[in-house]
Amino acid sequence: MLTDERHRQILKKLNESGVVKSLDLISDLNCSESTIRRDLAQLEEDGLLTRIHGGAKKHYSFDKEPTYQEKTIKNVQHKASIGKFAASLIEENDVIYLDAGTTTLEMIPYLPDISFTVVTNGIVHASMLTNKQIPSYLVGGKLKHSTNAIVGSSSLRQLKEYQFTKAFLGVNGIDLRYGCTTADPEEAAMKSSALQQASTAYMLADESKWNNVNFAKICNINDVIFITEKLTSLHEAFQLHTNILEAT
Repeated sequence: MLTDERHRQILKKLNESGVVKSLDLISDLNCSESTIRRDLAQLEEDGLLTRIHGGAKKHYSFDKEPTYQEKTIKNVQHKASIGKFAASLIEENDVIYLDAGTTTLEMIPYLPDISFTVVTNGIVHASMLTNKQIPSYLVGGKLKHSTNAIVGSSSLRQLKEYQFTKAFLGVNGIDLRYGCTTADPEEAAMKSSALQQASTAYMLADESKWNNVNFAKICNINDVIFITEKLTSLHEAFQLHTNILEAT
């Protein structure tokens, strides 16, 4: 069995049960202990599982949320690829919501030279949109310093006043069972409200977000269309339940 196929089978079993045993994998996949050990090490390095004694468990991320600065230096090339593709989906006279994430920020350099309007809760996003002279609205509310995002009850009330043709959202974790999640309940509420106000909602997610679970739920995976840098065996189980676009 080829490596990619073994990885796909391991992740499938992990999604189904949450935990896999090395001995079961050796038997089910008909391979050696050293091969399974290498496979689990590689999948852990890719952020797709956590190794434990005798096997592996699904990767859950309930640690402290990375700062905005920490996020901006992770997976930069993948985020730029996703951002460029997402920007190409904007059409004349669209009214879009641009979430305060570092992947959505990568859309701004590639925004088309057409007539459209942006609503955002990202203060860095708003500054860059101003520099590009794009008609924009920045929602008001509580500033979350660690992510440069506007959150809270007043910003949620404002969002309900708008209707969007498209919403572009960031995410921390994507899981078949638990859906789309993020570290902060207030940011989750903003994302959830925006997608409910949008005709079409896109979730921008690089490879580090898949098979992860965070604290606060945003939505189910079939509520949005995903954009990722490259489709691999990692996404096969998800494609049975939702639409995933490959940034090309």
